Amino acid sequence: MEAYSEKVMDHFRSPRNVGEIENPDGVGKVGNPVCGDIMELYIKVKDGVITDAKFKTFGCGAAIATSSMVTELVKNKTVEEALKISNRAVAEALGGLPPIKMHCSVLAEEALKKALDDYRQKSVKESSEKAA
Repeated sequence: MEAYSEKVMDHFRSPRNVGEIENPDGVGKVGNPVCGDIMELYIKVKDGVITDAKFKTFGCGAAIATSSMVTELVKNKTVEEALKISNRAVAEALGGLPPIKMHCSVLAEEALKKALDDYRQKSVKESSEKAA
């Protein structure tokens, strides 16, 4: 069994930003049917900047650690900057992941992208409603 980095263990033992955001600006829900991991990511956006991010994850230690890290990485970033956060960036920020657990960082990236897409769809809808 490959060992996890100290940073992965830290984010697993003490995950940051656990929970739900009331009235989130974007929500991303993803799951991996193979391993059973389920991730929900919530973001709050003000003036194009992500002011808060929280997550709820049901899964292994690596899934929890990658969810925790992605919320840390996106805070205070613009939506455009957040879109550039890749699964590799999440894994690197955690000091690496065993190859068998890289799919967890992919889930974190997918959850983030879905939350950002959700935010963009909502903001397009709001601006078209205001224009109407």
